[in-house]
Parts: sequence; C-alpha cells; structure tokens
Amino acid sequence: MKANKNNRIFVKQWLELKPYDNQVITDIYYIKIANEIRNTISNRESIVLSKYLNEEEVNILACFLASYFEDIISETNIWNTFTNYHYKLYNKKLPFFNISEYYENEINEPDVSFLIWYFLNTIQEDKFISPFNDFIQNTASKVMSILEKEYEYAPENLHLKSFYELVVNESDYYKVRNLINTILFKTYLFFPDTYQKLKHQEKELTDKKDLNLLMYLRENRDNFIHKTHTRLLALKGNEWAAELLWEKHPITSDLLNISQRIKGYFFYKGQDDSVIRIEHIASGKSFELTKKSFDHYSSLKEIDTIIYLGIVQWQNEWWFSGISAQMPFNPDFVIDEKNSLESRMETNFLDHKEKETEDMLKAQMDSFLKLNNGSQIAFMKSENLNDFVKQTVEHFNESLNLTEKEKQDAKKRARKDGFFGAENKEEIAGTNEFESCLYFFNPKTGGEIALGINSAFPLENNPFYNTEESENDVLHLFMAENLSAELAMFCINKCKDKVPFLKEGIGKQYMEDIDFLLRFWKKEFYHSRPSITFYGQIKASR
Repeated sequence: MKANKNNRIFVKQWLELKPYDNQVITDIYYIKIANEIRNTISNRESIVLSKYLNEEEVNILACFLASYFEDIISETNIWNTFTNYHYKLYNKKLPFFNISEYYENEINEPDVSFLIWYFLNTIQEDKFISPFNDFIQNTASKVMSILEKEYEYAPENLHLKSFYELVVNESDYYKVRNLINTILFKTYLFFPDTYQKLKHQEKELTDKKDLNLLMYLRENRDNFIHKTHTRLLALKGNEWAAELLWEKHPITSDLLNISQRIKGYFFYKGQDDSVIRIEHIASGKSFELTKKSFDHYSSLKEIDTIIYLGIVQWQNEWWFSGISAQMPFNPDFVIDEKNSLESRMETNFLDHKEKETEDMLKAQMDSFLKLNNGSQIAFMKSENLNDFVKQTVEHFNESLNLTEKEKQDAKKRARKDGFFGAENKEEIAGTNEFESCLYFFNPKTGGEIALGINSAFPLENNPFYNTEESENDVLHLFMAENLSAELAMFCINKCKDKVPFLKEGIGKQYMEDIDFLLRFWKKEFYHSRPSITFYGQIKASR
C-alpha cells in the first residue's frame, strides 16, 4: 500500500463525506490534512490495513479522520453527540480505550483509535477486527501527531455547521426529515455505515433498469430514513437529530416521538378543508392525513379508491412521506391485503401502546416455563422443532381456559375484520441444515428459534453442547443480526463462568463493553419488539 501520486485525495472524493456539493474555502485546508493522513497510514507499520481496505477505502479513511478534525474545530457537534450519548448509557465517553486523560470538545488520541476501529469494521463486514490490535493504536498515534500540529491553526467551516441546525419551533415535517436525511447519508460519521448501505441498495435498484426507478429510489430512501438503525449505539436518525439539537431545543421531544412509518394500501374515505380520511386496508385502522402534506388531494374523487401511501405521525398529525399511487376498488385485492400478516404488522406499534401486550407476553412466558420445567430455553433435534412449537401454542391456549363459545367468538371477530387465516403446514426454514436447535422465550417478543448455536450454552438441559464448537457459536450468537440481544445476554448471565471464551482472553475483554458491541453487531434487531398482531378496526389518533 505504498503511497503514490495516483492515490492523492482530491475535492470530489472529499465532498462525498459532506452535506454540500460545491467546494468551500476551508475544504482546501482539510483536503491537505487528509492527504497528510493518507501518507501516514500508507507506511510499512500500517501495511496491515491492506488486509481489510482497498486503495479507495484508504483514501476514504483519511477523509473520515480529517472530517473528525474538522468537526471538532468547527463545533458541528457530530462527534460530541456520539460521545455524550455513550456517556449517558455507560458513564464513560468511549468503549475499549483508556480515557483517563480525555479532553472534552478537543481532539483525543482515543477518539482516533476508536474511529479507525469503527471504520474498519463498518466499511467491510467480512472480518471483525479487534479494538485491541496494536496497529490501531500505532496508526492513531501517527495521525494524532498531524492533528496536534495543526490544532491551533485549523479554520472553522461555518458552512458545514449550518446543515445541522433547525429553527426554533420548526413545525414543517419535511424540514425535519431533511435534517435526518443529512445526518444518516451526508455526515462523515455515518458514511461507512448507513450511507454505504443506502448506496448498495440504490445500486441494486438501478441495475434492474425499471421504468419506475425514480419512484422506487424515493420509496427506498424514505423507508430507510425512518427504519434504519446505525451501528453506533443502534439509534435511528430521529434519535441522533434529537441528541444533536440538545434537550433545550423545543422540538427535541417531537423528534423522539416521530412515529414509525406505515407504508401500504389504504381506502380513500373522504376529505374536508384540512384532512384526508383514509383507512388502512389490512388492519382496518382509520387515519386523518393532513392536507398540507399531500398535494394530490384534488385527484381523489371516488370513495374506496385504493391508494398506496407512506405516512408518518409528526406533532400529532399524520403526514404523507414517500410515494403515492392510486388504483380502483378491487375486491380480490382487498381480501388478499386483509389476509396478509405482513401488511397487518405495519400498524402493530399502534396496538402495542393501547393493549396489554406485556401482560400477554408474561402469560405466554409463564405457560412456557410450566411446559419446559422452569427453564426459559429448550434444546432439541431440529426434526422435533415443529412439534415443539405446536406444543407450546397448544399449552398456552389451554392455559387460557376459554369456553367453546369464547373460541368461536374470537374466530368471528377475525372473520368480521376480513381475516380468514390459513394453517401453516410448512417446515420452519433452515431446520434441515442443522442437527440441533433451540427455542428461547424472549420476554420482549415471545418465542425465538435459533439454529446452529447450541454450543454457546453449557447448561444441564442441553445435550448438544460441544466445548470445541463453543467459541464459534458464542461469536455467532453475538454477531448475528437476526439473533436477539436478549438471547445473547441470557448466554452471558447464565454461562459466562462456564464458557472458556468468556472466562479468559479476548472474550473476557469484550465483556466490559458487551452492550455497546451488541448494539453495533445487531443494529436493527437490538431493540426487540413484540411480534403480536391484533385484529379489529381501531381509529388512529390525528
């Protein structure tokens, strides 16, 4: 990875990490810093980087570290937002590194070490690089020598700071959404993470060469803005925006209370001077969409016209967000939507605020514990999994002690709402690939199935534990996005003194910052949510 003139960083590459498109005067200075960093991390001592990064990615890393320097100098508050939130969670500014001498609002060598580790493990996902590798701190030390030399003379980028501000009492949802968009996709700190993921998704869409490409790109980005979590702390864009603006900003609570985005098909039910009345077909829930967010209200004429929409609740109003499309009433399509569990689940989060979800999960867990001899986890051959799941469902249903009339009434309510259901006779996916599996009752979500990680659990009721496979299974449990943080913590709480990987060596070192790492590895799945779907027509609040 020897530096040469062809590897110089120019303005086009630098601007990839910025929220603006045209060069400003301070960019010349920071591009110079980026090139100095590029030359520093291209020496023999840091040749190990070539195992993980290509030449272009090394350039981006240099821009990334120079952007951290620019952020501190310009007081844009991006880096400090992260360290402040980390402090609120863990009572320290950073994971992994020694911060006994740490200067707030200034540059710090542990910051640079962390940023190198974060960049390496985010820009590529094939290999996990330990934060305790010497080359990370050696490289950080060399980069820090450049930054310290320039610290007193570095210019502020005032133009940059303007992209991370909102006026007091901002009420326009679209300006708020633009700030979230800027944070997730145009900010250096999330460039190797959410921006790269969006870029990959957009390339896949573009490669399909569909005539509706622009519509798909817009829908994809809007969905991504509201749904995705960052690897840093597993936060969503609105949460970063709220933290960036500090608690003293009047709309911080509004930012935190932006609803999940509902996308899907709705019936048009009429309108007045201020709202458009719509009904979510799958769930039967009614909404009032503020007219100031939807310019095409005049095209809505026929009641029960079907509209595809994305909607978000902001400051107690539902706003259009994404794309829209109309189609005439189609009874067959309506039946399919009402029987689609995926479509119904779009509005689940509204029910979880209104219904006794926690009580229901507790009742299910109590039933499972009675069935499973008091244990929260069961291990079995994969071929027996389907029967075990059926047994847990039947055991819970019996525990409800419902009369025959109550059972029939429940079926009638579902059918009245248009849901006829279907018995799932298919095998659970993946069970044929593994000899054994586990069933874990997650108190936050319900039953959870995991394949191929039984050797992470040296428990008395686990006949499949194999010491030689234990380390790989524990790492897979920790790093796999689709396995819950609750299952990982169950392993730690019950098995950390029995699993060699967790008792000694690098695994033991991870334990101090394990929650941070679980957020980093699991992102979207770190925050477990109930998977319960309710039936019945419910009106959503305006």
